[in-house]
Amino acid sequence: MTRVAVVCGAGGFIGGHLVKRLKQEGFWVRGVDLKYNEYAATEADDFVIGDLRDGVFCRSVFDRRVDEVYQLAADMGGAGYIFTGEHDADVMHNSATINLNVLDACYRRNAGRIFYSSSACIYPAYNQEDPSNPLCSESSAYPAAPDSEYGWEKLFSERLYFAYRRNYGMQTFVARYHNIFGPYGTWSGGREKAPAAICRKVAEARNGGEVEIWGDGEQTRSFLYIDECINGTTNLLRSGFPGPVNIGSEEMVTIDGLVDIVSDIAGKNVVKKHITGPQGVRGRNSDNRLIKEKLDWAPERSLRSGLEPTYAWVEQQVQRNYAPKKAA
Repeated sequence: MTRVAVVCGAGGFIGGHLVKRLKQEGFWVRGVDLKYNEYAATEADDFVIGDLRDGVFCRSVFDRRVDEVYQLAADMGGAGYIFTGEHDADVMHNSATINLNVLDACYRRNAGRIFYSSSACIYPAYNQEDPSNPLCSESSAYPAAPDSEYGWEKLFSERLYFAYRRNYGMQTFVARYHNIFGPYGTWSGGREKAPAAICRKVAEARNGGEVEIWGDGEQTRSFLYIDECINGTTNLLRSGFPGPVNIGSEEMVTIDGLVDIVSDIAGKNVVKKHITGPQGVRGRNSDNRLIKEKLDWAPERSLRSGLEPTYAWVEQQVQRNYAPKKAA
């Protein structure tokens, strides 16, 4: 019998890559989102355009027995969207409503295994003040003090998924993603993550030109290539461990260092111009001890090896965006 998977948020960056992987594994896949992916055609067998905040629509998505559900749908973006405070009400309301609806629909349909993508943004700000030594082990999440309302909503939703596991015996699994990047993701407009934003800025800069960086550039992060993210996600869902668990890289880098890697890939010398802008916490890095222990797995791909195809793709988008239009 053909296995069935539903990917909520299939029009997004991670969702699009996940659909492709599931099809390679032989699943019949239904994708759900407000929109199609703007950079690549979907490979889903059935792609449903609709709003998961609508309970009636959400229940209609689960019209059959489903073996695997991947709940990636959320109102989110990069630092320029999440950390300004201007979108907090929408972020919290939209994402919480989606999760309440998806879990209710899965419960009513007796869905199989259900994955929820949480975020490293749930970790307490007080443990991430030292950029050289952030504390992001799974057990450090409490006492809770996320640095954004986005993080608070993610933490609430984690607890929601585990409550459904305890009370209704549902097979829910939770991972905390750490800065996933790669080709075919948002690269402009304000919702892009740091790797895509830096790739775009370097691609737009002339050799010897300036690249603007929010803050002093000494804030630290780790970034995980999309293929590794998909490996960790499917491994967790098919394991006996519900999480929560970090899915991220332990290769920590400063934002200045990220610019250096991308500019070297591009073959450009750039001048870093530090400006005021939203930054989030001073330091964040995945702690992979638990995922190694529970799943016998951890990502292996280096940051640079993931940035090379990512930069090539973003550079192509920049060139297309600025290509002179032909006269009518």
